[in-house]
Amino acid sequence: MPAFTVVFLVALALMSATRLWLAARQIRHVARHRNAVPAQFAEAITLDMHQKAADYTIARTRLAMLEVPVQAALLIALTLFGGLNWINQAWLGVFGPGYAYAVALIASVIVISSVVELPFSLYAQFVVEERFGFNRMTWKLWAVDLIKGILIGTVLGLPLLLAVLWLMDKMGAHWWLYTWIVWMAFMLFVQAIYPNVIAPLYNKFTPLQDEEMRTRIESLLKRCGFASKGLFVMDGSRRSAHGNAYFSGFGATKRIVFFDTLLERLNASEMEAVLAHELGHFKRHHVTKRIAVTFVLSLGALALLGWLMTRTWFYLGLGVAPNLGADNHALPLMLFFLVLPVFTFFVSPLASLSSRKDEYEADAFAAEHADAKQLVSALVKLFQDNASTLTPDPVYSTFYYSHPTASQRVARLVQAGA
Repeated sequence: MPAFTVVFLVALALMSATRLWLAARQIRHVARHRNAVPAQFAEAITLDMHQKAADYTIARTRLAMLEVPVQAALLIALTLFGGLNWINQAWLGVFGPGYAYAVALIASVIVISSVVELPFSLYAQFVVEERFGFNRMTWKLWAVDLIKGILIGTVLGLPLLLAVLWLMDKMGAHWWLYTWIVWMAFMLFVQAIYPNVIAPLYNKFTPLQDEEMRTRIESLLKRCGFASKGLFVMDGSRRSAHGNAYFSGFGATKRIVFFDTLLERLNASEMEAVLAHELGHFKRHHVTKRIAVTFVLSLGALALLGWLMTRTWFYLGLGVAPNLGADNHALPLMLFFLVLPVFTFFVSPLASLSSRKDEYEADAFAAEHADAKQLVSALVKLFQDNASTLTPDPVYSTFYYSHPTASQRVARLVQAGA
């Protein structure tokens, strides 16, 4: 057995075992604390609400556990069991080397992966979310969203893919540097057009009508020195009862968006505090930092791919016949991004840690520029409405959570004067 095959199998086994172990810890911990509301939330959260959140968390975690062996089996089937090699040879036989073959190969793997994941996403949406009262999506809307996603992915993704394949073919050993430049430009382009072009294809956005709330928010924006293209309400209730608020775009395209479900639950003071938190991400340059990190990591990943695609052991170790002298750039591209998550899984907690640090800073900014007590009140309502467990397993939350736990955030805000 090739050495890289052993490395790959060990990494895949460790990743899968760790995911299952963490999920089992989460289920046990949440179930163990199901019958008692944490003291700091006892006045705001009833036992029924707490138990609903626990049951919801357990249901979603159990579903995620079922996905682990399926995802591992699919990856092994595509690599060591020859699936990708067979698809590659089949399309080469149909089209011969060239762009048509490359697009067909990559599209085939994407379709196969999507079909395998489909039962889990449908069960999550139409069974789990429905059972706990969150699903508002119809089958018709789901189908329309799917078609839109395919069309948007094709319109945006196909030109990018063809550009990358052309660069791999024409730019020699340093193709990955030119590809990185194109990829970064593409990311910025999508961010720029998302608020006004892509998002309206899925949701309706209307200007915020509540005068009291608009006045408070505009005053907050002025205090924080934030220029926006407008305050909008999104009809998120078409799909889910979950609520959220966010700002998107950059430069002249920045806009602030509130889910209509959020406006139904929070008063003007609470909304001001929530928005102050979101503004904290902007004023503390979290968005810029994340984009910069993405730029650096993307450059490293593409440089690594540029090196690996010239190594025979990379292909043989993953069950694929190398053909280094032919126009087969789609093969290493697909193979690399299939197996990359296996080797990056154990560094993902670093991203979670950085994200939680940013959330604390955004909370501190909100406490400084709005009412910290109102932010606590809003957070409690959000945890309540979204059925977010108040008692996650510490190891699980440290590994996965991009936000501090409810108790951690509230405790920090209380220290800030809430």
